[in-house]
Amino acid sequence: MPVIGHHCSHEQISPRQLLLDIQHAERAGFTAAMSSDHLVPWSARQGESGFAWSWLGAALATTDLPFGVVNAPGQRYHPAILAQAIATLGQMYPGRFWAALGSGEAANEHVTGQGWPRKEIRDERLRECVDVIRRLLRGEVVSHDGHVVVDRAQLWTLADPVPRLVGPAVTPQTAARHADWADGLITVNQPVERLREVLAAYRDAGGRGPARLQVHLSWAPTQEQAEAIAHDQWRSNTVGPPIAWDVDSVEGFDAIGEHVTHESVAEAVRISAEPGQHVEWLQEYLEIGYDELYLHFVGQDQREYLDTFAEQVLPHLGPTRPETTPGTTQPDPKGAR
Repeated sequence: MPVIGHHCSHEQISPRQLLLDIQHAERAGFTAAMSSDHLVPWSARQGESGFAWSWLGAALATTDLPFGVVNAPGQRYHPAILAQAIATLGQMYPGRFWAALGSGEAANEHVTGQGWPRKEIRDERLRECVDVIRRLLRGEVVSHDGHVVVDRAQLWTLADPVPRLVGPAVTPQTAARHADWADGLITVNQPVERLREVLAAYRDAGGRGPARLQVHLSWAPTQEQAEAIAHDQWRSNTVGPPIAWDVDSVEGFDAIGEHVTHESVAEAVRISAEPGQHVEWLQEYLEIGYDELYLHFVGQDQREYLDTFAEQVLPHLGPTRPETTPGTTQPDPKGAR
């Protein structure tokens, strides 16, 4: 039975409203959730950018849902600080939290004043961060000199089970590269054949754990409304790599978005006023092997969408909660807690 989760977009919705939305999503029948983690939105029209980690504590406390977050360690987040955040949520909410670790986007990371590294350097930095974070989550004392520097870091509050670290990928090449370290895969909706290739590349390279798919979609009572919502809110997000990685300002994305047509948005967002069409699309993703789907309605007012999908989409999919994997008992540097 599939996991059907709700994606929480901090770029588009204020933290206060987003907390109400995820509580609404749980009542509607969604069985999991995931969160973005941005310093800035993709467009001034989106207009929000709450701090994901503050919000995650509240969301986990006020729902029973398991949560994931997509994060980029190495520049805006030092890996030791990120490991502490992961361990703390994992200790408070055992088995309910995972983190996807990617190489990041300049729009969020340039605030540190460091230069934006080439992609191959960012990939090397990510691998170093993953190793540092894993070692810290195991309770080790970690020093490291490389693209990131760590001096005798140690976590004194550990999580059991250790939260899963997930590999985000858009291309088959990146999916295969993550396979040797990731506890699962997450990608975004693309043409079905491309999604097959991404998943196959991850599995063929030995990738383990759940395959997750974030599905950008737009629904409204009429097709024209659904198309208008998608074009207004998501046209700045339709550009792929390397543009999405390297443009470093909201103004830059908005300038690009001025030239994006409705047809181009429809290639990146599943747009339909018919709930049955959304059921067909989601069932196809499940049939090709994705275990967990995280639905991202790209509009800012989530209420009507959530109620409609609760009545006309989720019952056809039979969502269930994710399976939890027991962890190993962690060493405790301070003795029993």
